[in-house]
Formats: sequence, C-alpha cells, structure tokens
Amino acid sequence: MATINFYLDKPDKKGFTPIHLRINCNGSQIKLSTGQKIQPKQFDKKKQRATGLAIESHEVNHYLNFLTERADELLHHSNKKIFVQDEVKAILNEHINNYKENNNVNIVKEQVSLYGKPFTFVDLFAGAGGFSEGFLQAESNNKFFDFIVANDINENCELTHVVRYNHQLGLNAAFLKQDITEPDFLDNLLSKIDGRKIDVVCGGPPCQSFSLAGKRKKFDKKDDLFSHYLEVIKVLQPKYFVMENVKGILTKEGGKIKELIIKEINSIVDIKEIPLLNSFIKKIRKESNSFLFDSIIKRVELEKLLEKDKESGREDFIRFVENRFKKLTPKIADYKTSKTDENISTIRHGFNLLARSKEWDKLKRDIIKEKDFCNIDSDDFASAFTNFLTEIGSENIISKIENAFKTLKIPTNYKKDCEDIITALKIYTTSFDESIEILKTHCNISQKKELDTILESIRLYKIEKPFVANASNYGVPQNRERVLFIGCRKDQKYISEIPPTVSEEEKVTIFEALYDLDFVGNNQEAHHYELVDISTQYNGTAKKMTKLLKKRNIDGKPNTKSGKSFAEWSKKGRLIERFKPQTKPFYVKNSAGLESGEKYFDSLNNHKTSKQNETVIKRLGVILKKGNYKKAQPELVKLGLSTNKRNYNVLKPDEQSSTIMTIADDYIHYNSPRALTVREMARLQSFDDSFVFQGKRSTGGNNRKTEVPQYTLVGNAIPPLLARAVASEILKNIK
Repeated sequence: MATINFYLDKPDKKGFTPIHLRINCNGSQIKLSTGQKIQPKQFDKKKQRATGLAIESHEVNHYLNFLTERADELLHHSNKKIFVQDEVKAILNEHINNYKENNNVNIVKEQVSLYGKPFTFVDLFAGAGGFSEGFLQAESNNKFFDFIVANDINENCELTHVVRYNHQLGLNAAFLKQDITEPDFLDNLLSKIDGRKIDVVCGGPPCQSFSLAGKRKKFDKKDDLFSHYLEVIKVLQPKYFVMENVKGILTKEGGKIKELIIKEINSIVDIKEIPLLNSFIKKIRKESNSFLFDSIIKRVELEKLLEKDKESGREDFIRFVENRFKKLTPKIADYKTSKTDENISTIRHGFNLLARSKEWDKLKRDIIKEKDFCNIDSDDFASAFTNFLTEIGSENIISKIENAFKTLKIPTNYKKDCEDIITALKIYTTSFDESIEILKTHCNISQKKELDTILESIRLYKIEKPFVANASNYGVPQNRERVLFIGCRKDQKYISEIPPTVSEEEKVTIFEALYDLDFVGNNQEAHHYELVDISTQYNGTAKKMTKLLKKRNIDGKPNTKSGKSFAEWSKKGRLIERFKPQTKPFYVKNSAGLESGEKYFDSLNNHKTSKQNETVIKRLGVILKKGNYKKAQPELVKLGLSTNKRNYNVLKPDEQSSTIMTIADDYIHYNSPRALTVREMARLQSFDDSFVFQGKRSTGGNNRKTEVPQYTLVGNAIPPLLARAVASEILKNIK
C-alpha cells in the first residue's frame, strides 16, 4: 500500500517555498516537484494543504487534491499491479506539466490574422460545437474561418464552448446563451457580432420545429425555430448558410416540409431590389382592384424592415386593411347593425387582435414554456392549452373574420370588396413567395414572364434541393446521414453538394478509431493513454486487425507516405496551425468550478466506463458473442438475462458504426461486454481528443428535458469532419 503526501522545500529569495509530492511504497520513495510555490505560513503541514479563504489558496488545494486523486488512482485502482519508478514519475509529471503550462499562458487573447484571408462564421444551435470545430479545421487557398459567435440555450453548451474556444484555444469567440425565439434575441446577437460582416451562418434547428402552418397542434417549445433561424439569415445576409437536419425531414408530412423549407428560403429577398418589384406592381395595378395591389405592395415592403421595426410595420398593414373595412361598413350594414351585430364585432375585434400580434406572440411563448415546464402533454389539461393557443393564432383569427363576413347579409355589389379584405389579411400571414403567387393570378402571360425575370434578381439565395451527406464519406467512422440545405447568396458560386473525401473501400473503420482506447474495464476511468498491444490482445486475429489500420490525411484519404492513423490524428488534433491550443485540455465540473480554478488537467479526458452489474455484463457478453441483439434473444431468455430494452447495437470492428445517439448503453463495444465511454463516442463522431466535454457525464428521467450532459453533447453534434468538408467546399468557392 502506497502513501501519498506533500512537503515543503527550502524557500526562495522572495520567501516562497516549492511544494513537493512524495510517494512511499514498500521501502521505495518517489519525489516530484509539483511546480507550485507557497509561503510557509500559508501551508498547514499537518493537513498538507494551503490555509485561508483566498482564491489562490482554493486553487492550490484543488491542484493538490487533483494530484492526490491521480496518484491514488494510478497506484491503487489501476489494471496494472507492478510499476517501475520511472513509469509513475512519467505519468504524474504529465499531469504536473499540463498544470504548469496552463499557468504560464495568457488564456484569452485577441484573434489576429496571422496569414491569409479570414471569413467569419456564426454557429446557431451550436450544442457541443461540431460545426465550429469543423470550420476551424478548414483551410483552402490561404483562406480560413474566424469564429465570431455561437448560440445555444443550455449552460453546459456554453461551458464547453468557453473552455474549448476561449480558454484552451485563446479565441475571443462569444457565446450567446438565449432562446432564439425571444424578442430581443436578434438585438443581443447583433451586439455580440459588434458590426462585423458575417460570411457564413451554420446550424441545425431541431427537427421537431418543422411543421406546416395550421398544423401546429401540440405547441411544442421547439415550434417554429426554423422561421427564427431564417430571420437571422434575413438580417445578417451571409454569403452562405448551412442548415443541417435529420434525413427524415425530407419525407416528413409527405415531403411538404421539405417544400416549405425551400419556399421559405426562396422568400428571402434582396431588399435593394424591392423598389424594382414595387414599380412593376404599380405598373400593372388595376384601378378596379387597387386595394389588393396596394396590400401586396405593403406586404413586400415588410421585407425591407429590420426586426425591431417589423412589429410597427405589421400593425400598419392591419390598420390599412381595417381602414378599408371602416369605409365599407356603412355600405354593408345600417348604423344599429354596425353597433350591435356579433359578426361586425368579431371583424372589428379581430383587427385589434391581429394588430397586437407582438403582445399575443409573447404571451403564447410564455404559455408554451410554462406548459413544457409543467410537462402538460397527453393529459386532461393539454386540450385546453392547445385550444387557447390555437384561438390566438393569426390564421384562426382571420378564419373567424372570414366566417363573420360570410354570415353577414352583404349586398351583391360589395361582396368583392369584402373578399378583397379577406385576401389582404391572408397576404399578411403568407410568405413572400405565397404573396407573389397571389400577384401572379392577376397577371397576363407577358406580365408573368416579366415578373419571373424580376424575381430572379430579387431572390437573395439560390437553393434547388437539399443534399444528403453520409458522414462516413468524409472520414468519419460512422454511417450518419444528415440533410444539408446550403443557401448560396446570389453573388456567390452555387454549391449543390459536398464531394466525398473517401471512397467506399477507403472508409475509416471502428477499430481504427477506437483500438488505442481499449484499456479500460467495467467501472473504470482512465486519465492517461496506455499502450495497447494488438498482437497480445487479439492473439489469433492480430494480423487481420492490424490490416485495418491505415495511414491517412485528416479528411480520411489514404496517404501511406506522410499520413497518420485516425487515432493519431485524434491525439494530434486536426485544427489548422492558426488555432493550435494555447493551453492543455482541462475538465471542470461546472461554471462555478471554472471561476474558482477547479480545473482537472489530464492527458486523456472523458474516458470513463459505466458501472454495470454482473447480470448486465453477462447479457452484453451473450449479445456480443452472437453479434446481434435479435439473434441473442433466445439464449438470453434461456439464461434468464432477457430485458425490455428495445435494442443494442453491437459494434463491428471492420465496419462503421450506426448513427451515434445520446445514450451510451445502446452500444456494445466490439471487444468487451460494456457500453462506450464519452471519449469513444466522441472518436466515432470525429472530435479530437483535446476537445473536452464538460459538466455531468449523463443524466436521466425528466432531467433530460433541461440538462445537456456529455453523452448528449456528443450524440447531438454534427461530426466535425463532415462540417470540415462543408467548410472546405465553401472556402473553395467563396468570393
């Protein structure tokens, strides 16, 4: 049994004394300098810790506790039972040197253009930062990306961002922790951007947020995130934007969602060209139908307004239509009817509701948040909330106004005027494209051709169809299919797809990605790399396994001369030279730990296995042996090891993994009856080992609704190598 303690050496000229670590084991002694100095009066020799409440004392004690934990783990909880002194010294010195390096750097520095041409990007719905990582790995023709702002709503996303990009890489990339649907989101985002032009926006609104207008029955908190994402695009007007989502979005609601997305993207207009369109509308405007044409002009004019001016613009539109109704009222109803009739009141009050859409939208957003917080769904309360939220929606209000007009006994010669009012209100709720479709119904053939020419110049972004990208085609050891909508501003070169970097035969295998991490057992945590001897570990199949290892470029393309294996790239890091880490990777438990300096410096992070009982281990062993959960079920039943769990994915070393999700227990390691560690899942996603996932490792139950632990950060991310391929293609084409 080894003893671990600290002692003070002789003081220097300034009165500070070095703290040394001493280990005694079976008559042998190891001494190491911790690199930390302290005044003797501030050190309690009995407790072997710093005294006082100062932040400096707190940091020293955290560091000494950290070294004690690592030494104890190495000597008392390691798979290895015999160590030579140099081994222990080397491993502990690695931790000590990591700490020294961190304390000798300027953690946050200004980004400086060291070479080449920088292009700026913003990462929305950033999560862990898969897009951000990939964009910082990309370089083409001396062009690269500067990271300006990331956004997400979760504290652990922010913590992971701050540690990685601000502390570790020394960038001044900001993080906006705010819901994109909140009224002041755009103002806050613009404040973070601070007047800089943004060249690229990337991000993937959750797939639940896509629904057809009038079909939002559940009023989920994620409703309509897509339209808010597009609002950001409209304001920033980047040269390119990339929207990523699950493949199922293509067939959702019979493909109508995909069509809606394309239509909405095509509705983003170049505001400089709006006068050209309005001149055309005024030219074909018919006096007999001038009100409807004026309504279309007003709707088109809304596209020019900044977000802060849009609410007053919308109210102005409604008041314009309301004035038309006021002038019409004496013609369709006598004085008494106009004051007492329920239908007239419905129309009047409907205008008031529509004019105050900002206030109603805020109320709706607050109710949805409270509904979500209270878990109101599939219960006796849900329908009441849904009905109310439906009632205050613009489409429903307009529908009631329309029914009120139909119920009124309107003279025949004024029916057309009433129909125009309804059409004008529908124009108010339509996209730009839908407004144009209404305009086209009033155009002859030659006018339609002229309008199409104008639309070519007025559409700000070019997009024909989304592109399905499989991550394994870009050097990621995972068959993860994602849909990419790439919007190309009209003054930029069109990008319709991202060329694969590897062929089917060249794809990276699971074994290539994980073999060097295969030295942990059940309920173990490793903080440094250990040598994995393939010939010993795999015995009869060693040659076959070794053949799976290939030398490659960063993007996965085989390169036998100067390439590195996937595992070597993971350890070395894939960032371009400009973004090399300024400090060693470190882990903190939470934001408070970061503020108080409670950093854990390890050579290897996030490599901890779950604690699984004997029954679970036996069950996983049977499934692993059979190679398939379905095939294993009869034997599991026979051995009394069956479970209600729907599925287990057995990793095959010579293949790519299926899509990595957020629950590690869904996967069985190819060589051991155990789940994957966060680091192993991160490797399958193509994150560098220097990218440390912060905060809690996992969570469960209702906490999954609000917490984003390490496993969720990994599983929800876009693979950095896929993002790198996208970023590289943009850099090749961007002007």
